[in-house]
Amino acid sequence: MKTIYFWFILLPFTKALSQNETVVPAFDFLKQFSNCRDFTISKNQDELYFTLQNSTEEISRIVCSKKIKNKWTTPELVSFSSDHRDIEPFLSTDGLRLYFSSNRPLDDTSNKSKDYDIWYVERNDVKDKWSQPINIGTPINTAKDEFYPSVALNGNLYFTSENDKSLGKDDIFVSRWENNAFTNPENLGDGVNTPGYEFNAFIASDESFLIFTGYKREDGLGSGDLYISYKNKLGVWEKATSLGDKINSSAMDYCPFYDSSTQTFYFTSKRNRVINKSFLNLEMFLKEINKYENGFSRIYKCNLKL
Repeated sequence: MKTIYFWFILLPFTKALSQNETVVPAFDFLKQFSNCRDFTISKNQDELYFTLQNSTEEISRIVCSKKIKNKWTTPELVSFSSDHRDIEPFLSTDGLRLYFSSNRPLDDTSNKSKDYDIWYVERNDVKDKWSQPINIGTPINTAKDEFYPSVALNGNLYFTSENDKSLGKDDIFVSRWENNAFTNPENLGDGVNTPGYEFNAFIASDESFLIFTGYKREDGLGSGDLYISYKNKLGVWEKATSLGDKINSSAMDYCPFYDSSTQTFYFTSKRNRVINKSFLNLEMFLKEINKYENGFSRIYKCNLKL
């Protein structure tokens, strides 16, 4: 009975990701960056944001590219960059607000980094410039870290935190948008969270499903693996299942983003396909160690019907 039930849960993903729908680099221009992560794209497919960082990840900046006359512009740092770690951008459906996580100080009177909070910038029109960053404040931000904002169409905000409501380590929470204010965060429960680490959750615009990373789970492939949980008719998140070995690898797979309009799944991975073999010359050696799947954070995509 247990084996049959497990196969029933995984079957939709086996069908959704066929042999012809392989994981590939997300965009050609991302190949120039050896260490990038996090991805969000506008509803109209003409504006995207991601995080660029150094090899040891102490320095992180959010980068933007726009599609003009069917060509992507040269990526540039966003106008609201700081001297601290800015990561994990998420663009709202209307394109008028961009959420992100940062350890920047609350105001300009200090240069000292603090814990990670969720911030946002906003604009009145998609052609306008972004505002100055705004700390989203309580009850979402606390004295501990808050990461990876993802917002549903109704304004409910999902994020990662380790606080007194966690089941163990990092868990995924939701703060509901009600009466023009965010409610106290709620733990998503044991369908999603465990005593281990759960982080980097993407919420569907209608809150029908959630994709996130679970770290070193018993059914995982060795590191962080991407899982999906569906919300049932009672509003409860069902037991999460792995997206399988066509997407997950033995390395860290994280930072999911799903574009329902194109049925494209984006995610970050540190997968490594470098092969130790005989090399006739330095050119061949460098080509092998600098391939896209070489253990650094890279952004990938695949077709996935959910």
